[in-house]
Amino acid sequence: MEHYYSQKPTTAHKAHTIEESLRGRKYTFVTDAGVFSKRGVDYGSKVLIEALDIPDKAEVLDVGCGYGPIGFAAAGLAVRGKVTMVDINERAVELAKQNAQRNQITNVEILQSDMLGAVINRNFDVVITNPPIRAGKETVHRIFEQAYEVLNAGGSLWIVIQKKQGAPSAFAKLESLFAKVTEVTKDKGYRVIRAIK
Repeated sequence: MEHYYSQKPTTAHKAHTIEESLRGRKYTFVTDAGVFSKRGVDYGSKVLIEALDIPDKAEVLDVGCGYGPIGFAAAGLAVRGKVTMVDINERAVELAKQNAQRNQITNVEILQSDMLGAVINRNFDVVITNPPIRAGKETVHRIFEQAYEVLNAGGSLWIVIQKKQGAPSAFAKLESLFAKVTEVTKDKGYRVIRAIK
């Protein structure tokens, strides 16, 4: 069974275009088979995007960027900063690159990376992720650990997770790593959690 977190999806291409409005800005995204939430930006990502509070000069990392919605919304907030977007899925990475051009977003860098492998020696002010829950708890918790490693002191990790998909255990894991963990908002079972280093 192939997942959206496969490195090289082999599902036949089935590209199509969607339009979304995020934080008051309209975006056009090309999506494809073999990537996460291909029919439209998923509700959890939208709840996360609406909740984000990012300084305008921030260095931001979007983990599991898919075809780009969260990273692009972050780039619209960090207007004098930069967003590095990573995904294991090479098809998602290619789509995100195309979508950055299509939406004229220039303050982003898009890389293929297994979790945070490609950026583990860099530092960020903000890390954002809609974690790949289906990849399993171990993978999700490893992303939290790696996010802690790359964050500057005072930096924050933002995640969105559904209560039924392990929000309580995610919260406990974050509390074991970070100085302060708070639930920023909740909507239809989705919880946005911010953890400050």
